[in-house]
Amino acid sequence: MRKTIFTVLIVFLASGIAFAGGYQVRLQGNKNTGMGLTGVGFSMGSSSIFYNPGALALMKQKSDFSAGASFIMSNVIFEKSGTDYQAETDNKTSTPFYAYGAGKINDRWTVGLGVYTPYGSSSTWPDDWAGKLLIQNIALQAIFFQPTVAFKVNDKIGIGAGFVYATGKVSIEKGLNYSPESQVALEGSASDIGFNVGVYYKPTDKLAFGIDYRSKVVMEVTDGDAKFTLPSALYKTLPAENKFDAQLPLPANLDFGLSYMATEKLMIAFELNWVMWGTYDSLTFTFKEKGELLNSANPRKYEDSFIPRLGFSYKLNEQICLRAGGYYDPTPTNEDYFTPETVSLNTMAMTLGLSYMPMSNLSIDLSYLQLFGMKSERSYLPENFSGTYKSTAVIPGIGLSYRF
Repeated sequence: MRKTIFTVLIVFLASGIAFAGGYQVRLQGNKNTGMGLTGVGFSMGSSSIFYNPGALALMKQKSDFSAGASFIMSNVIFEKSGTDYQAETDNKTSTPFYAYGAGKINDRWTVGLGVYTPYGSSSTWPDDWAGKLLIQNIALQAIFFQPTVAFKVNDKIGIGAGFVYATGKVSIEKGLNYSPESQVALEGSASDIGFNVGVYYKPTDKLAFGIDYRSKVVMEVTDGDAKFTLPSALYKTLPAENKFDAQLPLPANLDFGLSYMATEKLMIAFELNWVMWGTYDSLTFTFKEKGELLNSANPRKYEDSFIPRLGFSYKLNEQICLRAGGYYDPTPTNEDYFTPETVSLNTMAMTLGLSYMPMSNLSIDLSYLQLFGMKSERSYLPENFSGTYKSTAVIPGIGLSYRF
């Protein structure tokens, strides 16, 4: 029994990582999404609040506002090793959003505010699938608030920094191996602070460089709720309702980017994201009412990942700008500690984008992101659960930008 309860809470805490930093989905600007989710090495207006606060100092317009949303339609297929068994998720559409505003105080100083949801999705497996003891349903939501200030050192160099306040919540359901009706429902919330700093350097009219660092954040779950539905005899040793605390390390990110104006109309951007997942080695948690529960540390053994990105922007005419891009996102997970609530596979991605300007200061921004998770054999050794996973996701998006 103790092993089963440990598994329940490992799933919950790993899910907390997911909404707070596990899925590096950078849907923080539809223009940027269309260009392979790049943005560190060029200035795209107020979306630089997220991608590189230093670039905010060199934005050309006096004020810039942008807002938008994406629509994540994802699917995961699981195949049981050595059998014909197959299960498939029935996920609801998730809608992460962003809103930015930035304005120049004077020629040197620029300030801005960003509100965005970098981590938010859901996953629904069949109630009776083979992995129901690990996960059935999960819903994740997070909102980040980032006031930002940027300073123009000179006409070629900008520096910027933002304070980050992150808040989020998670709810999951999973089966328990005591009776067909046995189940646990888990809910929790977490918040913490961090920072985002960047430097932007544009030595010529054609070439620009950027570097951005987003700090490590430790999200703290306090008094998370665990509600168990069990055969009545088990309530003598395990409370039907319990509380627990946990500290969850989230990795720092260091991003390098450059852009080059190949022609007056064509811009090429390259970016490398270093996600420092090596900090996520294990999970620890403390229960309020012990019952048969003990404090525990559980291995995850993630590794750092490096994500190369390439993006293109082509100004067709004064009203239309076309975009395209792609990237490769290697999974940071350990193949022996792989759980189906966070199906992160080696992933190839392609992007498309289009902006239409019905007037000189207004832009309608469309984006499209297609993800292909490479089929892979993975295991979760603590429960001796293994199989083959593959995943896909289609993510259209729409936004508006206004500047003056």
